[in-house]
Amino acid sequence: MMLKKTCLTLAATVLCLLNVSAVRAYDLPNVNLGFTSYYDAIPPNGPGFYFTQYLHYIEGRKFNNNNGGRLLPRSAGEELSGFVAMTQFIYTSPHKPFFNAMPGIDLALPVVFTDLSYSQNGPFPENNSDGIGDLLVGPFLQWDPVMKKDGSPLMCHRVEFQLLFPTGRYSSNREINPGSNFFSFNPYWSSTWWITPRWTTSLRLHYLWNAKNHDPNRSFGDVGHTQAGQAYHFNYTMAYSVIPKILHLGINGYFLKQFTDTEVSGRDVSGRREQVFAIGPGGLWSITPKLHMFFNLYVESHVRNRPEGFRSTIRFVYKI
Repeated sequence: MMLKKTCLTLAATVLCLLNVSAVRAYDLPNVNLGFTSYYDAIPPNGPGFYFTQYLHYIEGRKFNNNNGGRLLPRSAGEELSGFVAMTQFIYTSPHKPFFNAMPGIDLALPVVFTDLSYSQNGPFPENNSDGIGDLLVGPFLQWDPVMKKDGSPLMCHRVEFQLLFPTGRYSSNREINPGSNFFSFNPYWSSTWWITPRWTTSLRLHYLWNAKNHDPNRSFGDVGHTQAGQAYHFNYTMAYSVIPKILHLGINGYFLKQFTDTEVSGRDVSGRREQVFAIGPGGLWSITPKLHMFFNLYVESHVRNRPEGFRSTIRFVYKI
């Protein structure tokens, strides 16, 4: 009986280690889930240099398994929190040498702080030290708004080819790391539509591809490499201009779905595909013509193989 109980405990521990991560939740890298929102596809002050500062808080109230239920017993009492301070620089050229679009470059680097605690002691996943996350480099093409016959805007869009480089702090002996330790390609198409002069909606649709991790986490055992599966994810918004050009309020959210399996030494491992849906209130306050503040809250549901909880973001955008 004691041997059987020990085996069950070890099995639960292995399952836990194979599935639990933190800000870089589970297998997939940290990507844009709710970081951007209203009027997403148009620079607020036209071409030029922009400085953006993100303050992003994440709280995971429970770890979910492949069926959307609890991964750990309630007695574990897991509490996960993360804070991301990401600094971003964007330049959009006023010239249009390609496809009548303005080229630009997007550079962003996060600093990640995480905390994970339990109600009881156990062989649970461990937290690495706080540190720098993965560097984002994104060349893009930005188009001018498409105008209606009456001279008002109809829509605007942008395409960006985001590259995520593994510059972040990482240890294969810790399950929770600021960095992913592998390269990712995460391009997107973003659009903003004016339903009426005061109602707008935005959508940012991403595709995610991940390269191999040649120093995989200890939870995978003695394997040559791992490769996280492919996924798509998008941010969506609907906003109303309460005070034109100053205050916009509405709803915002995101959705992520992994559609291929994670590979371990070239072999698919089933039951690890991630999914999350979120929705909540938000807004945009144009403090001055050059300084804008976005604020967003997201409550998660329909979560599989990820921590489930909520996120909040404050983002300052300033045209230099």
